[in-house]
Formats: sequence, structure tokens, C-alpha cells
Amino acid sequence: MTLHTALRAGLIGLALSASAASALAGAADYEFQPLKVDVKNGAGSELAVRLVHKPTGKPVPGAVLFRTRLDMAPDNMADMTANHAAMPSADAGVYAFKADLTMAGGWAFRIMAKVPGEAETVEGVVVFRAKD
Repeated sequence: MTLHTALRAGLIGLALSASAASALAGAADYEFQPLKVDVKNGAGSELAVRLVHKPTGKPVPGAVLFRTRLDMAPDNMADMTANHAAMPSADAGVYAFKADLTMAGGWAFRIMAKVPGEAETVEGVVVFRAKD
């Protein structure tokens, strides 16, 4: 085998390895985590989640959250929902919201997001506990 052929084979192998690794990456590599589980019950409660790339443990900035729902499914009251609105956040990978929680108890925050460079939609559920 000539040096040229060996070099070509090595580059092809490297390219195949890189494409195989990226093919294995997916939405399951990301996780939404609460910054604080216990939150204030009532109007104007502040909720915040961090989106983390699990293999590296690093926060993921620039995600587009396009569908969110806040309900009391953890307390078997999924039909009870709460209004919420996005707020700015100074921290990279942190997504903040103001919510009008109408009752103390468990609240599930369901999130769908598009992550830069990821073809699949990332979905997550974060549970908060509203306390008086």
C-alpha cells in the first residue's frame, strides 16, 4: 500500500467515524433541569429551567422553546393549567418564566424545544412544587 492510499483510507475512516458519532447524537442527549424545585404559590411565581447537554454537562444556550404547558398532573389534576410567560434570563442555557400558580402543590412544566444543530425536537418535563 502506498503512502497516498494509506492516507486516503485513514481520512475516509475518520470521516465515517465522525458521521457515525453525529448520527448517534439526538434529543435524548438533552435534559431540562429546574433551577429551584420549590417556588412561590400565587401570581407572578418565577420558574426557571436549565437545558443541559448530558454528555458534556454544559448548558445549552439559544434553544427555541416553542410549546410549553404548565399543569398539576403530579397531583392528578392535569386539567388544571396555569398561565405563564417567558422572561429574559442573564444566564446561558437558562430559560425563565413567570407563572400564575393558582394552588399549592406539584406543577409539571412540559417543554418542547429546538436546539441549534439538533435535528430532533427536544422534549422534557420539569416538576415544581408550589408552596404558600
